[in-house]
Amino acid sequence: MNELIDLIKLLAEQQHEEIVAIRRHIHANPELSFQEYNTASFVEDKLRSFGLKTVQRISNTGVVALIEGHSEGPTIALRADLDALPIVEGNHDLDYRSTKDGVMHACGHDVHSSCLLGAAKILQELSPRFAGTIKLIFQPGEEKAPGGASILIKDGVLENPKPASIIGQHVMPLIPVGKVGFRSGKYMASADEIYLTVKGKGGHAAMPDKLIDPILVSAQILINLQQVISRKADPKIPSVLSFGDIHGYGATNVIPDEVKIAGTFRTFDEEWRAKAHHAIENIATHTAKAFGAACEVTIVKGYPFLVNDPEVTAAKVSAAKAYLGEENVVELDLWMASEDFAFYSQTTPASFYRLGTRNEEKGITAGVHTANFNIDESAMKIGVGLMSWLAIEALIKDTK
Repeated sequence: MNELIDLIKLLAEQQHEEIVAIRRHIHANPELSFQEYNTASFVEDKLRSFGLKTVQRISNTGVVALIEGHSEGPTIALRADLDALPIVEGNHDLDYRSTKDGVMHACGHDVHSSCLLGAAKILQELSPRFAGTIKLIFQPGEEKAPGGASILIKDGVLENPKPASIIGQHVMPLIPVGKVGFRSGKYMASADEIYLTVKGKGGHAAMPDKLIDPILVSAQILINLQQVISRKADPKIPSVLSFGDIHGYGATNVIPDEVKIAGTFRTFDEEWRAKAHHAIENIATHTAKAFGAACEVTIVKGYPFLVNDPEVTAAKVSAAKAYLGEENVVELDLWMASEDFAFYSQTTPASFYRLGTRNEEKGITAGVHTANFNIDESAMKIGVGLMSWLAIEALIKDTK
């Protein structure tokens, strides 16, 4: 095992400059969710150049590839995402900054896909050393509902061959470079979009007695909706209900006819999730009615909660400690953000872990989904090598 770890580390080191160049190319040429046509073609070309024979397009902008071992055995799936975000990049000093105005790899998907390409090259070279199959999934549309994972699953990505487990890696700017983080069990929250349209009767602000003020009604609805978490939720179930967008389109002397409000609901329990949806609709509509107004409620059900299989995760933690040292593997807290990797975790034993990318000495501290997000690219040696090791170690162990 130690000899194989050393070999993987050597291979990751030798190809580091190549993988960094790949990451920078993808970063400079971002594509939004479900529009990743050029990125998918680039990934296909790279995989074939590494000697992979089975490389296929799936769901228009996804790519699936297989690496076959020396004989039959279980299948391990590795997943990366391809899409970027609608953000104007603020990293003006980077010579590989986004060339597309208003589109940026601000969540690290360029890193994820590059690391998986690096792992593919290593695993293809080491394929005579393991039995079984490694399935590589380059997934579109992680950032946009209904989530590329749900579409790929419907299109059969987890069949022929069916993985015994699936592994996902995601950058984490809160963790220093050199370390990785795991959590067993529930890890990331479900996420639903809440849209409210409060309808009243607008007019001149100096004549409030002639109107039904939807701004006042909206304020009362937002206050009353705090009961969903404070009085209706089981305190043992983490939950968040937040509203970040409200528009009335009136003026200092104009009361509008309607107000639009948008927010998010997140939790870790499907039964409570359904009850909360009902409570949100009930409170909003009845509060509006009490003021003589009306409220239309639309709830877009998003990603489920992400659960890391305890047995698979324990094995990956043990393998990560063997690869990086025990001091460099940390336990993660619950995370109220969401990830469409959750769809895989609901159907297949899964482990989704975090790759540390923070370097305060270099000033690399910005969070994901921000205009100045970047990584310490030395983290990609770990990202490539560890993912390779987690896959091959499982197949060696399972076929002893």
